Amino acid sequence: MNLLIKIDPENLPEAKVSKPMPERLIAGDPTFRTWAFDEGKEGRVKTGIWEATPGETHSIKGEIYEFCHLLDGVVELTEEGRAPVIYRKGDSFVMKPGFRGVWKTIETVRKIYVVIE
Repeated sequence: MNLLIKIDPENLPEAKVSKPMPERLIAGDPTFRTWAFDEGKEGRVKTGIWEATPGETHSIKGEIYEFCHLLDGVVELTEEGRAPVIYRKGDSFVMKPGFRGVWKTIETVRKIYVVIE
């Protein structure tokens, strides 16, 4: 088992393509692509690259902790009860358990993610 995993945005495996759940969609017709690189701790820790085309969805983290680093694009995140925050290529952020808000993809976004459930 290899204990060192390279996340290489230039050499991606086949993507899983999906759409937002209808109850999460606010506006637009976004398409999501996910390139899963690794999973551990019985599936509770996941790493990979995720992409979304423009659109707006409800973001509800529940018990999930997610670290994101934007490789491309622009998003606006609005936590319930707070002002919107813009993130661009090169920015990193964390969405902590309990986060509820709106994820608005302004320009197609691609991010490296680490999710801990």
